[in-house]
Amino acid sequence: MRWRFLDSGGLDGAEQMALDAGLMDRARATGEAVLRIYEWAQPTLSFGRHESVRGRFLPEVLAREQVAAVRRPTGGRVLMHHREVTYSVTAPAPEEERLKESYAAINALLVAAIAKLGVAVAEAPATTTPRRPGGAACFAEPSAGELVVGGRKLVGSAQLRERGALLQHGSILIDDDQPRIAALAAEPLVPASPAATLRACIGRAPSYTEVRDALRASLVEREGEPAPLDPRDASTFAAPHREKFASAQWTWRR
Repeated sequence: MRWRFLDSGGLDGAEQMALDAGLMDRARATGEAVLRIYEWAQPTLSFGRHESVRGRFLPEVLAREQVAAVRRPTGGRVLMHHREVTYSVTAPAPEEERLKESYAAINALLVAAIAKLGVAVAEAPATTTPRRPGGAACFAEPSAGELVVGGRKLVGSAQLRERGALLQHGSILIDDDQPRIAALAAEPLVPASPAATLRACIGRAPSYTEVRDALRASLVEREGEPAPLDPRDASTFAAPHREKFASAQWTWRR
């Protein structure tokens, strides 16, 4: 399978989600995989695809606090995106390939990349405690397979497999902005446990460029040199999804 690489930089949440959804379409059309790296133009809450947030968060409160909101194409729970580097992988998803297999392969790429920054991470074990989608923030506790340092989540990830393609994206925390979620909520929310951060692990905050380059180098080692993806190509595939992800009807649909 041929890989491509794209650095999208800082864009608003709706555009970033439209790009992720569009690159799933591209994976179906081309049979190629894409590793995309990006950040967020402003602090942004992202809600899981099926998460109930109406009444839990109020648009007017977020606007007053200058926090944007978007709903992801993937599942999971609410995240605060700010001081982080976000990755996404889009690729063909053969029917015979199980979710755990693709998740583990992407995790291996992430583990190697984070090791290049001087941080050893491990996969969180499975837990027997059920989680309610609307009852807590994403970083309240790690899910099985998510990447942790000393039991604290450093990388929160989610995967969607749909019509022969997959999207896995996730946040690599430079600093911990997750406690702000509880402060923004309109009703009590299980607060996030203290997260692991790259700053705490290595004693300084690595730049976006450092983290991006570590991820790209890990991909080169595992899959060979990726061809660059023209941003105009990605934008073309994102176009049909922009209206949806920019829509308040989609963001606040439940």
